[in-house]
Amino acid sequence: MTFSTMMIWPMIAHAVLVFGLYFLLSNRRIGAVRAGTAKAEQFKENRDEPAESLLIHNNIKNQFELPVLFHAVCLALYVTTADNVVTALLAWAFVLSRYVHAYVHITSNRLRHRRPIWITGFFILILLWLWLAIWLVLS
Repeated sequence: MTFSTMMIWPMIAHAVLVFGLYFLLSNRRIGAVRAGTAKAEQFKENRDEPAESLLIHNNIKNQFELPVLFHAVCLALYVTTADNVVTALLAWAFVLSRYVHAYVHITSNRLRHRRPIWITGFFILILLWLWLAIWLVLS
């Protein structure tokens, strides 16, 4: 991995997580239809997600909330050359928090475990944005 691309790899790793969640969602939905607990038509407007796939569906929506700011800051850090080893490590820590958060969300879904993981990612993201702001002010 070259220095110039080290902010891109955590973004790719997060995209892999999202693709994996979509694959799992599709499998769960197909399974629900085959088991007779859902009908294919109900996914047309997706108003009634079956229990088998509800947590995954909710987690996918979650991957397009806070992580949108993650991808934006990674690209901004890269474009402004404000990226460095510390920002890359923070980006990897954020992605790790998303993987752990997704795992907890789609398995036990215990808020007492999920919330601290989310908060960790939230503060990591704040640090990345703060560094970008400092870099821009000092440049």
